[in-house]
Amino acid sequence: QVHVVESGGGSVQPGESLRLSCTASGRMTGSGAMGWFRQISGGGREMVAAITRGGDGTVGDSVMGRFAISRDDGKDVIYLQMNNLKPEDTGIYYCNYDHGYGLGPSGSWGQGTQVTVSS
Repeated sequence: QVHVVESGGGSVQPGESLRLSCTASGRMTGSGAMGWFRQISGGGREMVAAITRGGDGTVGDSVMGRFAISRDDGKDVIYLQMNNLKPEDTGIYYCNYDHGYGLGPSGSWGQGTQVTVSS
């Protein structure tokens, strides 16, 4: 079983920055890819960014140029640097660990961390 813990959420004004952190621990199987998702209207979750065990990262179109994902070398610790935050970035952000069946519902989720962007 993999235990995933996020931290770093908070309340900021538009244009400000936040950095989220995520640590995965336990029985680490699968590809080791990790990612960030956020809650969207209707209850679903959209992928915001993802990164391989080797450190190759990608971000979604809606946050490209503002968000960046990174990973500690050789560790199951990832970060999401969020710059120029907008009110539409408000939501619960979840970290996900891939067990070998892809990121998302088949992976392990953290409890989520709240990000609020408001003036």
